[in-house]
Amino acid sequence: MNDHHISDDEHGELGEAEYAQFMELAAEEGFDIDDVEDAIEEAGHGPLPVLAVVGRPNVGKSTLVNRIIGRREAVVEDKPGVTRDRVTYEAEWAGRRFKLVDTGGWEQDVLGIDASVAAQAEYAIDAADAVVFVVDATVGATDTDAAVVRLLRKAGKPVVLCANKVDGPSAEADAAMLWSLGLGEPHPVSALHGRGTGDMLDAVIEALPDAPAQTFGGAAPGGPRRIALIGRPNVGKSSLLNKVAREDRVVVNELAGTTRDPVDELIELGGVTWKFVDTAGIRKRVHLQQGADYYASLRTAAAVEKAEVAVILIDAGESISVQDQRIVTMAVDSGRAIVVAYNKWDTLDEERRYYLEREIETELAQIAWAPRVNVSAATGRHMERLVPAIETALAGWETRVPTGRLNAFLGELVSSHPHPVRGGKQPRILFGTQAGTKPPRFVLFASGFIEHGYRRFVERRLREEFGFEGTPIKISVRVREKRGRKK
Repeated sequence: MNDHHISDDEHGELGEAEYAQFMELAAEEGFDIDDVEDAIEEAGHGPLPVLAVVGRPNVGKSTLVNRIIGRREAVVEDKPGVTRDRVTYEAEWAGRRFKLVDTGGWEQDVLGIDASVAAQAEYAIDAADAVVFVVDATVGATDTDAAVVRLLRKAGKPVVLCANKVDGPSAEADAAMLWSLGLGEPHPVSALHGRGTGDMLDAVIEALPDAPAQTFGGAAPGGPRRIALIGRPNVGKSSLLNKVAREDRVVVNELAGTTRDPVDELIELGGVTWKFVDTAGIRKRVHLQQGADYYASLRTAAAVEKAEVAVILIDAGESISVQDQRIVTMAVDSGRAIVVAYNKWDTLDEERRYYLEREIETELAQIAWAPRVNVSAATGRHMERLVPAIETALAGWETRVPTGRLNAFLGELVSSHPHPVRGGKQPRILFGTQAGTKPPRFVLFASGFIEHGYRRFVERRLREEFGFEGTPIKISVRVREKRGRKK
């Protein structure tokens, strides 16, 4: 057997005998064995390593992010505190995929510049596996840069030093001056023109681990499961944490965004110890609302990256907002188990409940599979339902389907509901396997391109057959090369 086989530890029920049968099937269907192994290995990797881009305002962080992801998506503007819908992006370099956290758009002089830099950098660095520290080479190292360096040393994460705005050979001497920061070699880059970014990204790939260094739950296997409470400001995240903790652990104030720092709490609930992370919005000042919303997004993303389960709090008394939907999308994209808690349920009249149910059907259809609890953080109503919902979501997140059972299911599905004919051809799913869990990740092997609508149909039927309640499902498809069947 090929030495590059899939281990029992990595793929559970795909043991030696099953692996051999699977590869024999792949060969019979005309697939290259190396391609099949690569597809399964890629799908089985799980969470992507996280790279944070940090630095003081206006050094070109967002321009660099756009350069790395290959499109103009991060907002670039001289005005600090520009509000963005997203702070995380997927990127790829030299065949390695990773997640990018953009910390651009910082507010200057909010709480004193050192505190401002620290608050934002800490959120991003905390969730990251490695950091790109961007410095404006034309200005040189400033006191603010020195403050970031102290944070980086304290965090102990691998750092790649990016000396930005080096537009030609004459400016490389400016970059060399940044050796003085003590972070190793400065990589001269022009994010605007692309100069030097390839060499810098090579260094990034060396710094990133093959898999995230953090263990799920923020602890060794067997430690407390980690729950992130997420939601837009003032939906009751701090109140919920205090209620489950049975004491006031977190400052609660009617002014939205009174929580400034994430608060990790070990809490016993339902006879089990859980690690809860409160991610309420930071202290919001009237003239700094845009910046505060950005802080909240950044810190929510950081908390979700470290969690196993995202409990999404939604204010049942208000219409489901675009911001609620963005938070839902963030949680789904992160691949975490999901529970939706509708807070302030005790305040609803019959008319509001009717319209809320219609909103849930239309606005949150993408997470119709998530367990739902209707609670009141203020009174404690139905809090006992939270733990079973979390346990259900975790069970779905960790579910594995044996390859033999999966292929029997796929065979029946393809026979009863074949893919639509397109251009005179009818692509077929030939076989598949589950490459990993947390969340469940499947790789399907097909005779031709499988349309997104049919992939969604397959996902829906997978859920009907095997459950997967409370978890996103990741499905990738590999198409057989056009070179005929192997004998």
